[in-house]
Amino acid sequence: MKTAFLIAAAVMVAVALAVLLLPLVRQGRQSGRPRSVFVVTLLIALVLPLGTGALYLLVGTPAALNGVAAEAAAPISMQQALTELHAHLKQQPDDLQGWMLLAQTSNALRQPAEARDAFDQVLRLAPNNAEAMIGWAEADSMMRSDHLIEGRAQELLKRAVQLHPDSQRGLWLLGISDFQRGAYREAAATWRLLQPQLEPGSNVAKAVAEQIAVADARAGGAPAGASSSAVAATAQGASLQVQVALAPALKDKLASGDALFVYARAENGPPMPLAVARLDPVQLPATVTLNDAMAMTPAFRLSSVERVFVGARISHSGQPVAQPGDLEGDAGVVAVDSKTPIKISIDKVH
Repeated sequence: MKTAFLIAAAVMVAVALAVLLLPLVRQGRQSGRPRSVFVVTLLIALVLPLGTGALYLLVGTPAALNGVAAEAAAPISMQQALTELHAHLKQQPDDLQGWMLLAQTSNALRQPAEARDAFDQVLRLAPNNAEAMIGWAEADSMMRSDHLIEGRAQELLKRAVQLHPDSQRGLWLLGISDFQRGAYREAAATWRLLQPQLEPGSNVAKAVAEQIAVADARAGGAPAGASSSAVAATAQGASLQVQVALAPALKDKLASGDALFVYARAENGPPMPLAVARLDPVQLPATVTLNDAMAMTPAFRLSSVERVFVGARISHSGQPVAQPGDLEGDAGVVAVDSKTPIKISIDKVH
């Protein structure tokens, strides 16, 4: 392998990490959050999306899970480095390290489709590569509009954790997958396997404990020994009361099988809702309370931001992703701590 390729590859990772991590850490610090807790939210995938949407969004990992630091950029362009890496892999398609480098860099550059394809190549060459399994699941959730971790992604995470029971990133994502499908007891149990690996009393350990409390609360109560007051406080969180009505001019556009989604997403962030409720449009006009218990993933909730965009959509497909012909309305951006009922008139056609 040429010296130039090695230099380009090293620089590519350094620049990608600098571009991705520095703005995120800066934003977290400006919002008053400890840096490690802010980095925990990057796990979602959440797409999320959720992102994730985040997953999606954005999918991150607790600082304790990945101790990677950004390095200074060398005088070579990112595009030049990527071009050389692609050329190298075209000539040597069985270069495992090359595919892993491309996968990780694409993930850092928020190119989930290319990252997933590269992780696929890694798994072709090394079917039991747990890092690639976890990376594939993470990238797949970022590609999805709902940022869910299911299907092959979930199966890969299960295999990765079986191969490496101490995989912190794998345990975190597998717990999120459980949480998303409503298996709250399983999510809490999975995250409890992660706790002993974290430094007691650290911000990361506290953040994981908080997510376990959310899962326990949704499962119907905390297990023996858990703090009931902590669970209750976490379960309550932030809430917004939303009053939704359908404009008279659009009533004749309703059809059997339609679904009404009322949601709130971060003002600046991944498209994955922080809270979402599904109703039957025949209930309109209706009043819905969006709260932390309606989060698609535990790390992205109403209480994690100060302002949200609140909207409502009547989906003809029954899916939350907007499609042509869906009926929409919104209240714009509002403060999460608003106590005044938010009014939405569904008066537009997507």
